[in-house]
Amino acid sequence: MEVRICIDVDDMERAVAFYTQGLGLWVGRRFKSDFVEILGAGSPIDLLFNAPGTRPVSGSEGVRNYNRHWTPVHLDFVVEDIDVAVAQLQRYGAVLEMPVADRAWGRIAGLADPFGHGLELLEFRGRGYDEIVSPR
Repeated sequence: MEVRICIDVDDMERAVAFYTQGLGLWVGRRFKSDFVEILGAGSPIDLLFNAPGTRPVSGSEGVRNYNRHWTPVHLDFVVEDIDVAVAQLQRYGAVLEMPVADRAWGRIAGLADPFGHGLELLEFRGRGYDEIVSPR
């Protein structure tokens, strides 16, 4: 089964620059001006233009806004050099919310993209997450 990640944005060109130039991913296909496929991660990322204030589904009382918002779903991007990646993403509009911190498995940083979506950068060391696997 393929998983596609859909991210609503209110500025398509800024979003394309953030995810390509900021993260090193690339444009796959463009579907008119309101839908761009981004490739190079473990799953395709579909950037979907949706204006602020529009309803995500009919009958919804909530509307889209691109201020910082919290959701229980976020994306983790594994990078080779977290310090370089944080600086690069900040140049493209990311906000550093959780500075780089050391963990048993490597390093982590928490950011928000220019559209208010949370994301984390991970830099694995040693065996990565296998450093913390629980015995069966």
